[in-house]
Amino acid sequence: MIVQQDDEEAPLMQQLEQPTARTPLPWDQFWILLLLEMPDFLSSRTLAPFIPQLIRDIGVTHGDESQVGHYAGILESSYYAAHTLTIFHWSQLSDHIGRKPIILIALSAIVISMFSFGLSKTFLGLVVSRIVCGAFDPSDTVVKSILMDITDATNMPKAYSYIPISVMIGNTVGPLIGGSLSRPADRFPDIFGRSELLKTYPYLLPCSISALSISMIWLVTYIRLKESVSTTGKTPLWELIKKGFLGQSYSRLSSVIVDSGEGSPGEVQLKPLPLRALLTLKVLSVIASYATMDLFQKGFNSVLPVFYATPIELGGLSLDPPRIGVLLAASDVIHGIFRLLFYTQLHDRFGARAIFITGVSSGIPIVILFPVTSALARAYGIGMAVWLCVVLQLALKTSLVLCFPCMALFIRAAAPNRASLGTTNGIVMVVVAVAKVIGPASAASVFSYSLQEGHNAWSIYYFFIAIVSLAVGTALFLPHDPSVWEDSQ
Repeated sequence: MIVQQDDEEAPLMQQLEQPTARTPLPWDQFWILLLLEMPDFLSSRTLAPFIPQLIRDIGVTHGDESQVGHYAGILESSYYAAHTLTIFHWSQLSDHIGRKPIILIALSAIVISMFSFGLSKTFLGLVVSRIVCGAFDPSDTVVKSILMDITDATNMPKAYSYIPISVMIGNTVGPLIGGSLSRPADRFPDIFGRSELLKTYPYLLPCSISALSISMIWLVTYIRLKESVSTTGKTPLWELIKKGFLGQSYSRLSSVIVDSGEGSPGEVQLKPLPLRALLTLKVLSVIASYATMDLFQKGFNSVLPVFYATPIELGGLSLDPPRIGVLLAASDVIHGIFRLLFYTQLHDRFGARAIFITGVSSGIPIVILFPVTSALARAYGIGMAVWLCVVLQLALKTSLVLCFPCMALFIRAAAPNRASLGTTNGIVMVVVAVAKVIGPASAASVFSYSLQEGHNAWSIYYFFIAIVSLAVGTALFLPHDPSVWEDSQ
């Protein structure tokens, strides 16, 4: 149960509890943002069910089952490594040339990388496909910036309560596509048995379906999405590129714009701020909380399907890709429905920090259920007790999922001004992307290490508990509600 927080902002909290008229959501653009939330989840979750089997098929582990998790972590982290190196520049660029061009580039990158992934026959080819996607895909960050552009403090929690619809569709359809349509020539010989293409590339069909779906979203975005930031009076794209080659950063360009004296004083305050001006204590607090939470969440997500696929004698559950896909899809449906129905009410009742602390704290019982489930599977096989533990673990993850909309509210409140939302979001996402690189790779490697003979089988659980403790500690520096920060600006 979520417990209300008592802290130094109590007098201001009494003001925040007063009823405030909510601004209606701008549905003419908001429904497009719901579409744009799908591609990242659809593409990554399409790959999740069959990645362990794909790694076995290409032979990179040479038959060593304990190394499957290690290579799965490398594959997932390659995306975030490329993402880390580019996300800040894409986010900062969106403050200058607009959000829409960046979104279209991102969707194109996802489509190309999905086709490339399905056609890859080597581990290097798989890694390159994910790197290309990560380097040119800032869609998640830029979509959040658009959402912050078109909402305010009164309707943003409500807007985020609808986001699970998109996440739920992407997270549900993706595993079903990946789990049911991988190796179609073997699973559906009457339909696909004569296709030499699908025999040669057994994972091309799910990747292609995902890519074509994202192509349709690209078309809708190109036709219907309106630009959410004004680019009037800002440095043209060619000037940004030319001065970038000459070594002048976007931050200095922003400073030139701010000090140019063009327009009225009121307009000058709305120009993007230089990088150094954005590194405030508020932003740093958000970075620490978001990064540690996402470090655990991404590590857990990378280990979970590998844990399911690992043989029982090695500590896993020996589940096949279709069953893994159904489990992941069903859990995402439950998480999405819960967030859709209850997040706004929980936010209004308890505040963002209480929800966030409860969410990261749920990581402790989530981790404890790993060895419990493994022990039951070894003792009794895959029976009712094991399935109860699996369901309980996935149910506890619901509170962890609620942390993400809370962080979006804190990012918006921490931004020094509205014109720097994209850059502020980019700064946070750079550090979060580093956590996403470290999380899957380190968690998967520790998991593989713990499976090897002679090593401590509990190493992965100690690792996760340490991250959860760090996440709870950093969350204590956040205010009871993001409005506390916004009102102090």
